[in-house]
Amino acid sequence: MIRIGANGDGGYLIPDDLRNIEYCFSPGVGTKADFEKQLSRLNIRSFLADYSVEGPPFHDDHFTFDKKFLGATDTDRFMTLASWKNKYLKNYEGDLLLQMDIEGHEFEVIMNSPDDLLAQFRIMVIEFHSLDRLFNPPAFNLHKHCFAKLTSQFVVAHIHPNNCCGSVTMGPIEIPRVMEVTFYNKKRVANPSVRKDFPHPLDRDNVPSKIALVLPKCWYT
Repeated sequence: MIRIGANGDGGYLIPDDLRNIEYCFSPGVGTKADFEKQLSRLNIRSFLADYSVEGPPFHDDHFTFDKKFLGATDTDRFMTLASWKNKYLKNYEGDLLLQMDIEGHEFEVIMNSPDDLLAQFRIMVIEFHSLDRLFNPPAFNLHKHCFAKLTSQFVVAHIHPNNCCGSVTMGPIEIPRVMEVTFYNKKRVANPSVRKDFPHPLDRDNVPSKIALVLPKCWYT
């Protein structure tokens, strides 16, 4: 595993397997682009999208920005992952990278995205929000189908709880409200094993001023 991005919020752990990746799709810009800046140094171009800002926090020749949110439909404010990819890389068949932090819209984006499109991503880092809703039956069904869709083609390479919002507990189950999950395409994996060394030495708290949040054991035992 390597760390790409900031030494706090905006930095993510991914497999050290970026060779021959030319493009990253990165919806959710906000005020930081440390992840994409480091990719730029590796000659990886990033497509960024966020309707809430006018552009990336700084200029980079490897950045292409769309003022739109990512969602389940194509409107004046939203676009789907499929339409976004087709806009710039319609016939491109190489491996891609995804880093997605879109404040709760991740579930609808994943469920709306065709399996063959998701299969093009070698690595995906997705920040999942409102995971405490797993204790709610209707939300649980959505989450269950979303994770089942992802794990049909990917293995979970890493999970990092964001310590911004704490966790909730019911019996032996503790669920951090926000977690960053790294998915690795099964086509790149041979003989996977179960990790039990959390936190990873490269993990960093998203919010240094708040109490650290370690991945609960129920997520990997």
